[in-house]
Amino acid sequence: MLESCQSAQERWGGVNLLIDRWLQERQELVKAYAELQNGNQPLAVTAGSLQQFCELLVDYVSAGHFEVYEQLTGEAKAFGDQRGLDLAKQIYPRIEAITQAALAFNDRYDNGDSRDNLTVGSELKRLGQLLHERFELEDCLIEVLHNAHQEKAEAPL
Repeated sequence: MLESCQSAQERWGGVNLLIDRWLQERQELVKAYAELQNGNQPLAVTAGSLQQFCELLVDYVSAGHFEVYEQLTGEAKAFGDQRGLDLAKQIYPRIEAITQAALAFNDRYDNGDSRDNLTVGSELKRLGQLLHERFELEDCLIEVLHNAHQEKAEAPL
């Protein structure tokens, strides 16, 4: 998962500062997630590490919804990019469902309560699968919108 995040940052890192910052937040989230996992076995999750992960998780999903997606949709509208808007309309409901699962995880564990490492571990594993899916959906959206807009911006007048 970390490698796919690094390649996404390499592909779209120059789109703009907002997306740069967001991809960096994604990378920090993945690192925090990895610190809570050891392969398929949960480490002894500490209250501090779990709380830090929850903070990064909420920051990441919030930035996506309240900053990045709005900007990408706005760009698609500005460029008359119906394909991008259609893609967003298809992808956003699934991203929203994953966001709700992430926020539910946060609601359960944002206080750092990790008394039952087995439950935390299984919920982390499920959340990791959902985040991986979300990252792929976001990458698809960024790629379609960025490539379409870049081609239009570079086209001769």
